[in-house]
Amino acid sequence: MHLGSVQPGEAAARVPLTNASFVGRLKSSTLRALTEVNRELWLLLSLFLLAALLNSLLDAHRMLLGLYTLPTLFSAYVYGRRHATLTALGSVLLVVLVTYYNPVLFSHRASSLPVAEKWFDIAAWGGILLINAYAMGRMYEHKARSLAELRNTYHGILMILSHFISKDKYTQNHSYRVSVYASTIASEMGLPIERIEEVRAAALLHDLGKLDVSRQILHKAARLTTDEYSAMQKHVDIGVQMLQPVGGPLARVIPIILAHHDKFDGSGYHPTQGEDIPLEARILSVADVFDSLTSDRPYRKAMSPFDAKETILKGSGVDFDPQVVEAFAVCFRQSQMEIPEVMV
Repeated sequence: MHLGSVQPGEAAARVPLTNASFVGRLKSSTLRALTEVNRELWLLLSLFLLAALLNSLLDAHRMLLGLYTLPTLFSAYVYGRRHATLTALGSVLLVVLVTYYNPVLFSHRASSLPVAEKWFDIAAWGGILLINAYAMGRMYEHKARSLAELRNTYHGILMILSHFISKDKYTQNHSYRVSVYASTIASEMGLPIERIEEVRAAALLHDLGKLDVSRQILHKAARLTTDEYSAMQKHVDIGVQMLQPVGGPLARVIPIILAHHDKFDGSGYHPTQGEDIPLEARILSVADVFDSLTSDRPYRKAMSPFDAKETILKGSGVDFDPQVVEAFAVCFRQSQMEIPEVMV
């Protein structure tokens, strides 16, 4: 990013953190904690609730027994082998308890069957359920490993490509650092992991179009002329054109890259403003500017991180989304916007 267009004096005053925003972040973090912790407890609770509902509504006893497999299938698909096996075991124990206290519930022939045969039926059903849970959990874990390997390969290719993009001494590892900053801010804002990965990918590729921009313009020590600034602006569209033939996950980062130089008040590369700019692009914009301000450039020396933070805070509501700036400020106070030298 060429910062000839960055005008800190034009920025609005800092927007202070409010009690309401603090409460909102607290509620968001609490909700995330409740959904991520004690999954076994949530599954067990849902199992009992589902069992109580089915027992009260259904009269088809064999169908009722079959429906007890649903929590196990769900657990295997979402969480894997361990959770699936525990859920299946819980289902079996629950059926055993219900059958012990209500023998006619799971078989309309229960009154005429010998006790041993009745319990043999339940034992056979329970054994099959446990085997299915283990097998489906294994398949889930195999799929998860394959996806993890594919994701690692994908990010490895992006990292290699980002090194080609940041090949001069002034922008070396710029894309990598921006990806760390952007994903940190996105995580603080509570974005799901899929969107955080898209932010990371967009950050690694956001300067792809500069491969087609004259090195003389990129390394110019003086302020850019109107024609040079226009050529610099085209690097965003050039990068998007390079990515357009690619499908899959990379196709989803195109709108982020296209809008990452758009400003919140509509004065950026494109007239898009405010909430019309993708949230991921608003996050990338803050991360990109922060790294650019704290890095040496041919036309200026690097700012200190604290001065760069103040510049971004002053740009809240003008250059940057106030909510993103607020999340950035939280990450900065928590020292999450620091990258050890050994990593870069």
